[in-house]
Amino acid sequence: MPPGGLVVRWLEEGSPAAVAEALGVVAPELAGLPISVRAGLSEDDPLWWAGSAVVGGRYVAKFAWSRAAALRVVHEIAVLDALADGGVPYLPEVVASSIDPVLLVTRLVPGEALFEVVDSLDRDLVGRQLARFLGDLHAPAARRQAEAVLGELPPASLQPATTDVLRDQFPRWVRPDQRPAVLRWCDWADEVLATPSTQVLVHADLHGGNQVWADGKLQVVVDFETAGLAEAEYDLRAFPGTGPGVELLTSTLHHYRQLTGRELVIERVMAWHLRTMLGDALWRSEAGVPLPDHRTPPAWVDDLAQRFIALAIDPF
Repeated sequence: MPPGGLVVRWLEEGSPAAVAEALGVVAPELAGLPISVRAGLSEDDPLWWAGSAVVGGRYVAKFAWSRAAALRVVHEIAVLDALADGGVPYLPEVVASSIDPVLLVTRLVPGEALFEVVDSLDRDLVGRQLARFLGDLHAPAARRQAEAVLGELPPASLQPATTDVLRDQFPRWVRPDQRPAVLRWCDWADEVLATPSTQVLVHADLHGGNQVWADGKLQVVVDFETAGLAEAEYDLRAFPGTGPGVELLTSTLHHYRQLTGRELVIERVMAWHLRTMLGDALWRSEAGVPLPDHRTPPAWVDDLAQRFIALAIDPF
């Protein structure tokens, strides 16, 4: 977050005109280019009053129109600035940034989200590249670099639902025969995560939509707004659900160990995956928002059970 005394000013609204006005202050050479604001999910909570726009087909501008959302962009600006001269690969190229007004402009990287192409890729090659990114991001040097700019790092701000919430609210969204398993899984996750683990700098939102791939190669990892401290396994919590099977997860774990000499605990990854997956299904169901694959919470529970079997994990 910005040091005390600095002015943080956000946009009046998320319109192309507001973005153009901000660009006129932050990057005047870009202000005259065409601006295409990306549509986002409308939220009542000002925390989510943020968006991005493609500028001239070559740049991406991130902005916000509330203080809460603006501070997340400010945090991302500081993280990327801190890591710019370090050894973490696949970072966005920052073209311009400002906190008055809050605006982050990065170079647009051609490619597709991992979600869109994972079925056509060699999971071993994908896992190797993701392990390289994660290994360097989780290294002590990256944390020191970030803390030199931001001071004491906060916990990763994107936290999944607690097991207490899942026990209380999730069972009504699944079949009666699934409810006992969900409750036992929550108990298992509590046991697995009861012992604290080493805290490292994590991306905290490393799902397939925040990765750009082209020709089988990782081009860039984006959206560092929620980066902070957590255990390394936290960053892999979306991997078991990316693509068919669990090969992406096991490949990444294998290459992570080879590249860093550090062993990640697969049970901890799955405990975070459990909380993340069921938590996502819960809030979407309660809000009337379709699940990303347009299936149902019971289908997601069946998927989770199959992943435990595939990994030879017995969460009972």
